[in-house]
Amino acid sequence: MAQQGSARAFLHAAAWHPAALGAALAASLALSPAADANLPPEGFADLVAKVSPAVVTVVVSKEVSATPSGLPGGVEPGSPLDEFLRRFGIPSPEPQPQPGQRLRGLGSGFVIEQDGYIVTNNHVVEGAETVQVRMADEREFEAKVIGADPPTDIALIKIQSDQPLPMVALGDSDSVRVGDTVLAVGNPFGLGGTVTAGIVSALGRDIQAGPYVDFIQTDAAINQGNSGGPLFNAHGEVVGVNSAILSPSGGSVGVGFAIPANLVKTIVGQLKTKGGVDRGWLGVGIQPMTETLAEAFDAPDAEGALVTRVYDDTPAAEAGLRKGDIITAVNGQAIGDTRGLSETIAALDPGQEAALSVWRDGKPLELAVELATRPEREELAGARPLLERRSRDDFGLGLQDLSRADLRALGVYGGVRVTRVQPGSPAAAA
Repeated sequence: MAQQGSARAFLHAAAWHPAALGAALAASLALSPAADANLPPEGFADLVAKVSPAVVTVVVSKEVSATPSGLPGGVEPGSPLDEFLRRFGIPSPEPQPQPGQRLRGLGSGFVIEQDGYIVTNNHVVEGAETVQVRMADEREFEAKVIGADPPTDIALIKIQSDQPLPMVALGDSDSVRVGDTVLAVGNPFGLGGTVTAGIVSALGRDIQAGPYVDFIQTDAAINQGNSGGPLFNAHGEVVGVNSAILSPSGGSVGVGFAIPANLVKTIVGQLKTKGGVDRGWLGVGIQPMTETLAEAFDAPDAEGALVTRVYDDTPAAEAGLRKGDIITAVNGQAIGDTRGLSETIAALDPGQEAALSVWRDGKPLELAVELATRPEREELAGARPLLERRSRDDFGLGLQDLSRADLRALGVYGGVRVTRVQPGSPAAAA
C-alpha cells in the first residue's frame, strides 16, 4: 500500500485479505456515497443479469516465507495503545503473519473468451502458489497464470471448462466521457457478486502507479476485493479494470481507479502469445519541461520532455541524443510531457525505428533511433550515464547529476557536480 497525498488519504490496491474486513467494511458502509442519482428509471437489472455470469472471484494462497519487516505487529486488547486507537476511531493494526503460515487472498476477474481466459490484476495473483476461480454459479476451477505485467498491473489467467463459459467484451475506453454512467461488479470483502453504480469522475488520472497507465476515476463504490473486476459502461462493455482506491480507511469514499480497456487489450494480447510484455526503450533519463526551462533552453514552449541523462550502450546514445535535448515528437506525434514520451516509446516494438523530433541549441533537429527492449529493473539500476563514462575516460572528470533538491538549493535549472579530477588529465590542466 503506497501513501498518496496527506496522512489522511491512502492509495490502496483493491485486493482483499480476510483479516482486513472489520473496520474497513464499517467505514465503507458509513462513507460510501449513494449512486441513486445515476439510476435510470428502468434500473440496471437487465444489464446486470447479462454481464454478471462472466464476473468471477479469484482466490489465491501462498505460504509466508518471512515475517514482513517494518510493519506493526498488532495491539494487545485493553492496552493503553488499544484504548488510544479506540477513542480516535483508528483501526488496530492486524497481527503480522508468521513464517510457514498460509495466507489466502481474494480478488475479482472477468472472462474475456469462452475457452476460459480471464483478466484480473497482477497484484491479485502475484506470488500466488495456487489460484482458484469461482464462477457466479458457484462452479470452481483451478487456474493457471498465463502471464502478468506488473507495470500496468494486468494479469491473464486461464481455466479449463468442458463447456463454453459466459464472457464479456472489452469496449473502447477512448470513447468514455466524464459523466458517463458505469457499473463496477466484483467481490468486495469476499461477499461475492456485488454491483455498484456511479459515473466516470475523471479521465487520464496519474496516481503515481507507474508511467504507463492513465486511470479512469469513478465514484462507483470500489472496495478491497474488487481488484481485477470489470468496470462496465451502460452497454455492458468493459471499459476498465478496477485496480485501486484512494481512501483513509481502506473502504470506498467514492474515489476509485480503473485501468482503461484499450490498454488492457494491448497488454492481454501480448500476455496470451508471449506470457509477458516487450516495450520499446530509448535509454534516457527525462524530466518535465517548465516555462523557466523553456526560456533557459531557448525553446518555443514548455512542451516535450527534457533529457537529463543518456545511458551508455543504449539506442539513445547510438542515435546521438544528448543531455539537454528536448524531445518534442515521436514519429510525428507531439509529446506534451515526460509521461507522454514514456507511454509513446513503450507502445512501440523493440527493434522498430522511430523518428525523434528534438530541440537542441535553439534549433529543431530530427534523429532516427532503433529502439531496444526495456531491461528489467535490476539492469536499469546498474546502468551508467554516458556523460559520466565519457567525462572520466576522456577528460579525467567524475561527474554526478544534481538532484532536484540540489537544483533548488543552488537556484539553477540543470548541471552536474564534479566528484573527482584525475591528476595529469586535461581537466586537471584546465
